[in-house]
Amino acid sequence: MSKRVLVAIADGSEEIEAVCIIDVLRRAELDVTVASVGELQITAGRGVRIVADARIADCSKKDYDMVVLPGGMGGAENLRDSKYLTEILKAQVLAGKYYAAICAAPAVVLAHHGLLKGRKATCYPSMIKRLSGNEKAGQRVVVDGNCITSQGPGTALEFSIKLVEILCGKAKALQIAEAMLII
Repeated sequence: MSKRVLVAIADGSEEIEAVCIIDVLRRAELDVTVASVGELQITAGRGVRIVADARIADCSKKDYDMVVLPGGMGGAENLRDSKYLTEILKAQVLAGKYYAAICAAPAVVLAHHGLLKGRKATCYPSMIKRLSGNEKAGQRVVVDGNCITSQGPGTALEFSIKLVEILCGKAKALQIAEAMLII
């Protein structure tokens, strides 16, 4: 049975990060659900339209092996304000399951809801001060237990491959990275 991943999106999400995450995880043959915190079709930060598979409210009672948040300031703010996503994230953390965020999302969503307490993390460099002393500012991708964070659009492929490695193992991550000419 394939592992299940929820990728939450919102108006203002960073399109490179969202699409990169979704694409790489699906290449790894993971069961990816793209869920919007608003309408099914969102308009990402630079005007790209993305259609979600579901609304986040419809995903709130389901079980996921990993929940992933792309960044983009406007998108991260919209993700932060979703009560359904907040409940999903808190349940994920409580269950000791994986949760991941990139760019603005670690600072704007995870830190805001207290989900980085005691964790090392990174985020978009200009927002690192929001991580209250746990930051790993110079690292592109940080894994601390079941929490995975990354810096931004330029690290999205590396971040996504790390998510595959965590869920599927190094061999699968290497296979995907080679097929995509990352290495």
